[in-house]
Amino acid sequence: MSDFLLLAGLVVILLAGSALCSGVEAALLTVSPLRVHEMVGRGVKGAQLLQNLKGRLARVLVMLVITNNLFNIFGSLMLGALAAVVFNHHGLQGTALTVFSFSFTVLVIVLGEIVPKAFGTRTAASTALLAAPALALLLKLGTPLVLLLERLMPALSEENELTTDEGEIRLLARLGSQKGRIEADEAAMIAKVFQLNDLTARDLMLPRVSAPTLNGSTQLDELRDLLLSDDSPWWVVLGEEVDEVLGVASRDQLLTALVQGRGHATAASVSEPVEFVPEMIRADRLLTSFRRSRDSVRVVVDEFGAFVGLIGAEVVLAVLAGWTRPRVEPQA
Repeated sequence: MSDFLLLAGLVVILLAGSALCSGVEAALLTVSPLRVHEMVGRGVKGAQLLQNLKGRLARVLVMLVITNNLFNIFGSLMLGALAAVVFNHHGLQGTALTVFSFSFTVLVIVLGEIVPKAFGTRTAASTALLAAPALALLLKLGTPLVLLLERLMPALSEENELTTDEGEIRLLARLGSQKGRIEADEAAMIAKVFQLNDLTARDLMLPRVSAPTLNGSTQLDELRDLLLSDDSPWWVVLGEEVDEVLGVASRDQLLTALVQGRGHATAASVSEPVEFVPEMIRADRLLTSFRRSRDSVRVVVDEFGAFVGLIGAEVVLAVLAGWTRPRVEPQA
């Protein structure tokens, strides 16, 4: 009976070793580098060690594969030899050894591979964190073998960097929306954030022919009816010369000056200094410039410095929110 107990104990050891290697391998491959990076930022215990292991993933996988095959191949050979001795000692026929070998093979496939890999995939983050210290020790013990293999296969020495690109993020957002993990409007917002990089002030601006303008020398009393009938939030104040922009004035500022009895003041005197932007500036950089300044409007100029349009922060934000579609002119 003690022989069969020894045989059963060896079976349990081999199955447990194979299951651990398979489950940890699946978890290590499944856990996202972004998830690990986020856990490091939150100070999760063991996350930094796991991130280091993910950076040397090829080396870690080599050690896991070697260890797993020691259990599956070398261990199985030893188990088969021991089983033959035990069965022969107890006078069992060859059929018993065949049944034992077949049963052990099925157990290795199910309990040593399929089940632990499914479990490791489902609990990737927690399993990888739990196994990180043991993996680090295993990698340290197997360093001489890994160095030898790296000389034969230089690709094993390459480090994995945390990288992504715009297309991958778009795809993840779309898949997340389809799976119900994130809202559809959130996925659309993410796509529009990247769209800003493809748009310029020229695509979003109010063209000069449509932009509200005032002559800088005109008194506010003369502009009273125009200001009351036109609800444009901003006005470009022009000088006598062609493309001479004296400043910008909000409708609120002009009406406030009228209420305060400053009707004899000129439009130029109540205007604010203007900030010019080139028509080819990208919309994302333009939005950043609005954040740095309290002014919410810019005058757009071409490469010659000529006034070509007007653009406000609300226009960029409207595109980002999906309220308006950008006006993209065909390229010449």
